[in-house]
Amino acid sequence: MSLEESIFISYSHIDNGSQGKGWVSDFHADLQERIEGYLGERVAVWRDDKLRGNDIFDETIINRLSEVSLLVSVVSPRYFKSEWCLRELDKFCQAAKLGGGLRIDDKSRVYKVVKTPDEDFPPDKQPGELKGGLGYEFYKLDAGTPREFERDSDEYRNRIEDLAWDINKMLRRLRSRNAATTATTMIATTTAASVALVAPVEKTIFLADATSDLREAREQIERELKERGCHVLPDRQLPLTSPDFEQAVRADLVRCRFSIHLIGESYGIMPEGEEERSIIRLQNEIAAERSDDPAFSRLVWMPVGLTAKGNRQREFIERLLRDPSPGADLLQTPFEELKTRIQEKLSPPPKLLVVAADANAEERGLTYIYLIFDNRDFDNVNPLYNYLFDAGFEVIRSGGEVDQEQVAQFHRESLLKCDATLIYYGRGTEQWLRTKLWDLQKAPGWGRTKPMRAKAIYVSEPQTSEKKGFRTREVPLVLHNFEAFAPEALQPFLSAIGGANGGQK
Repeated sequence: MSLEESIFISYSHIDNGSQGKGWVSDFHADLQERIEGYLGERVAVWRDDKLRGNDIFDETIINRLSEVSLLVSVVSPRYFKSEWCLRELDKFCQAAKLGGGLRIDDKSRVYKVVKTPDEDFPPDKQPGELKGGLGYEFYKLDAGTPREFERDSDEYRNRIEDLAWDINKMLRRLRSRNAATTATTMIATTTAASVALVAPVEKTIFLADATSDLREAREQIERELKERGCHVLPDRQLPLTSPDFEQAVRADLVRCRFSIHLIGESYGIMPEGEEERSIIRLQNEIAAERSDDPAFSRLVWMPVGLTAKGNRQREFIERLLRDPSPGADLLQTPFEELKTRIQEKLSPPPKLLVVAADANAEERGLTYIYLIFDNRDFDNVNPLYNYLFDAGFEVIRSGGEVDQEQVAQFHRESLLKCDATLIYYGRGTEQWLRTKLWDLQKAPGWGRTKPMRAKAIYVSEPQTSEKKGFRTREVPLVLHNFEAFAPEALQPFLSAIGGANGGQK
């Protein structure tokens, strides 16, 4: 079999319109185009496009399914009622089990595309390999009514991209496992047991379920993690009963380096048998059980200005803000800040680079101050920056409009290199400030070998009652100044460094 006959779309003809040129035809063309874009070569995505009545079986199609690498099932109410569609699914699964295994690296060779949901066939009641799978939903619920994505919408394009990317990765896996035969043969010739691999912990991330208001944000994070080569869990529909749900989540978390939890406006659904905790809360609490594990961390994020719907969610959010539990980074920041934090967790600390920079700094007699601020405060920190520079210090400014991975690496390098740190607390939220304070605590683990000469927070406008009363024991100095910048406000910080003559010896 050639690569040009590697993917088969199984669908009910009623879902492609009476003329056979409807939704499925458009989906077919769009999916093929994106797969070829990712692979960089031609690949045939084919289907039975003949219009037949009464599910007339074509044995030619059935026989060819034994040579197919991947199956894409476009599911709908009609699909589950079609004997023909279910036979295609069954035939492919039987052949796949004999020809390389139905699952490769714990990933199924059947891709479920949900065009229209069917209340009679929820995920836990679907047949065969479709059962329990997350699937790729091409609709959203509008007041309980499913609305299919418009072809020219971002939602439709993003879902096509997700599906095409995952298929591209599976085709490459299959190709590498069959390199001993022909370069275009796409069915692996070994058994599933001999090729099943588990992704390394450092590349495996647990991305918890999210409520509907944060679904797009979760999908964007999942997409970017996969583009970086990460294995994202859970990669299947989790059990709907409470004990099985908890067991599955714990089994996934054991394999992960860190977990990501997006907290939205709604409490979320509760698994069967659970009367108090939603799946959102459960996944967060189960991940918190590993708070004593130094090899694991937890990232909890909620949008700025989040308003809870209902008392349960309000209490849940308040509990998180009061006590996120040890080992957790709690952010209430813009979405881009969350992505920066994820990049920081994925980027290894560049220790050798920093050691070399420190040695050169000592030779030149420079004292480095790392000035950390929210990008919205760039203009406001200029008076501090200029004063410190004129006083003889070498000032490193955080942020910048560059690639997020570069931002994360630069931030770590600066924390390892600097002699003192000054955090400007202006337009950033208190949760943003907390993440920067936690980074100061993590610096030794990233490779910093000497203590900082000074650490301070400069609390400035806009003035709020919370900021006026802000105190912390995490740094020695908290400097309040809501008026125009005055050098006197920095004197305690400069005294802690060792004087205002900077690093000049």
